Amino acid sequence: MIKYGMLIGGELVGGRRSHVVHSPHTGMPFAEIAWATGADADAALDAAHAAFESWSQTSVGERVRLMHALRAGVAGSREELSLAVSREMGKTAGEADDDVQSLLDSLTYYADEIAKIVPEVLPDRDQRYRHELRPTPVGVVVAFLAWNFPILNLGFKMGPALASGCPIVVKPSPKSPVSAYIVGRLCLEAGIPAGVVNIICGPDEEVSTHLASSKLPALLTLIGSAETAKKIVRSGSTSIKRYSLELGGNAPFLVFADCDLTAAVATLTDLKFGNAGQICVAPNRVLVDQSIAARFVEAVAERARAIALGVGEEGQKVMGPVIDGQTVKRLTASVNDAVHHGARLVTGGQAGSPGHPDLKGGSFFEPTVLEGVRAGMNVYDSEIFGPIVGVSTFSSEDEALRLANATDSGLVAYLFTKDRDRQDRLSQRLRFGEVQVNGARYAIDLPHGGIKQSGYGHDCSALALRDYLAVKRVTTVKSSDAVIASNV
Repeated sequence: MIKYGMLIGGELVGGRRSHVVHSPHTGMPFAEIAWATGADADAALDAAHAAFESWSQTSVGERVRLMHALRAGVAGSREELSLAVSREMGKTAGEADDDVQSLLDSLTYYADEIAKIVPEVLPDRDQRYRHELRPTPVGVVVAFLAWNFPILNLGFKMGPALASGCPIVVKPSPKSPVSAYIVGRLCLEAGIPAGVVNIICGPDEEVSTHLASSKLPALLTLIGSAETAKKIVRSGSTSIKRYSLELGGNAPFLVFADCDLTAAVATLTDLKFGNAGQICVAPNRVLVDQSIAARFVEAVAERARAIALGVGEEGQKVMGPVIDGQTVKRLTASVNDAVHHGARLVTGGQAGSPGHPDLKGGSFFEPTVLEGVRAGMNVYDSEIFGPIVGVSTFSSEDEALRLANATDSGLVAYLFTKDRDRQDRLSQRLRFGEVQVNGARYAIDLPHGGIKQSGYGHDCSALALRDYLAVKRVTTVKSSDAVIASNV
């Protein structure tokens, strides 16, 4: 097994203990990482804090140069990173490569975007003062990453942190830390100054709590569940901090009778069976007009049956494993619960066999379709985070809207209808941070964020930089005879 060190204060650190990472493809160990302690968390925070003064004053041009250097290093190590992502998370070859591309896109985008941010001049009523609003880095950032997109999530946090002038401590998930550790090495090779990027992984209760409860971070940012976010916020209450939280969503997928059925089915199955359904924006409650439900279910099932299980190459209809054996057990139990309470299993529903002897120990689960799903079933009430499509029906627009909004989550909703008036009505009334109409589009330049229990702040787009930048007002006297003026 290859051993990987933590990045702390500009050095790759072996640590006092180690952690073995297993591949979902085989169930076998494939890498060993340095396993952080609370002392390591303190060291990473201290390094970031020490780096803040110089990094925050580093010119935008120099920060951009270093971001491009890191991007070149990532591009040159693309194959190594893609293989690591595939092994640690179970992605197919194409999905793993897409994950690496997301980091490249983030470094490019934020290197370009930070150059556009300039001070804003405010008018003075007496014309005796000049007022500027200057963006300034907030301070040390601590980023907690989810396991499902190891490099994409890293890019969402590292891009704006590097661009804005904020040193960052990254804690990847213990389930998929290897690719982040590789990026740590690439940061050194790119010449990123010591302490600007620190990457450590350890037990959540020990290391995450230690990082969040420190008074050094100015911003805690998380991609994860609402329950994890509550723990982070509670731990972070030792000082006044900023938070940027992208949390889970019980996403509704509304399909009306006048929709483009082919587009609706394709969008649903791409999102539900891509990455084995382990996507925060994957549809969860599939709500279909009862007049087309039978046709819709059969079309989805047909696509599900055509998907093979395995590693796959880009372009193949192949689905990888879920993250671990516990997830297989959870998904099996959810399907059994739904069937027990009246749902019909159309296809799938159990641990899958990839048909390749080297993958027999993997945590594969069949692409699954259920119909007759309703409230009270686990697959309806909770975020599935797996390759299960549960179809429910509605008989009116009002009922569809009521069902869609009946959740504490508010990340994304999907709507399929050709009726422009209905598109406008429902887009206005759906209580979600994003509404995707007749398709789905996600990209680094498009804002991504939720409302309600799905968090606040944004990943992606120029809006994300707002979380990493504070606004400083600088007022300068324009005339020598100015007096102190105040209306406070």
